[in-house]
Amino acid sequence: MKRLALLLLACGLWPGLGIAAEPGYAELPGAQFESILAYEDIADGARIAPFALAKRPVTNAEFLRFVQTHPQWRRDRVPAVFADSSYLSHWQAADALGDEALPEQPVTRVSWFAASAYCEAQGARLPTWLEWEYAAAADETRADARQDPAWRERMLGWYARPSSAPLPPVGQSPADVWGVQDLHGLVWEWVDDYAAMLVSSDNREQSDPDRLKFCGAGALSMRDRENYAVMMRVAMLSALSAGDTTRNLGFRCAKDRSGSP
Repeated sequence: MKRLALLLLACGLWPGLGIAAEPGYAELPGAQFESILAYEDIADGARIAPFALAKRPVTNAEFLRFVQTHPQWRRDRVPAVFADSSYLSHWQAADALGDEALPEQPVTRVSWFAASAYCEAQGARLPTWLEWEYAAAADETRADARQDPAWRERMLGWYARPSSAPLPPVGQSPADVWGVQDLHGLVWEWVDDYAAMLVSSDNREQSDPDRLKFCGAGALSMRDRENYAVMMRVAMLSALSAGDTTRNLGFRCAKDRSGSP
């Protein structure tokens, strides 16, 4: 099945019905996927349906066009409940980029609310954590490279670099086996269900009824504690509020697809 899927993807077709892949999106086949997170209600891995994922993170130029057509998301108009005071603060003006926000750099300092609104305006949505993790498990030749020590070392190399340097343009990294770029090595990325990612190292805390009532999610713990790079992503996302922004946090969009793997 995987070989057939790759052949269809190479031809720009998925899932074999003569439908061309959407420009700017990579088509990922569904799969049974074992997350780094151990879900108490998912014993044998999660079933991920086919979906499309933007090949690259959203850029400053793309987000500028969005705020120009949706002025309620300008930094001088967005309600404080939807974005903190650093929202798009590196732009020269509310409707201009400037030297610190070049057009082809990934947009950062955007809140979850703003990222969700952007994707919705494109007829899309933010990817779920499982979709993002599934896509990010791939390298240039394999759908799942996570057990390769060299892959893990390469991922950790990014996290070890200082984050003060200007961000490069999107699309500089090699495309993975699905045709997706920049899942590692460029920016952190919002996911749709980030608020459900409350993880504790103490399994005794996982069944706290008040905690589950608050977050509305199943209990989570870490399955693969050697995958430090992805663990750091989980830790960062689980610490955020929906209105938070940071200088290295961006996003990309996803779309539903019909069919089964």
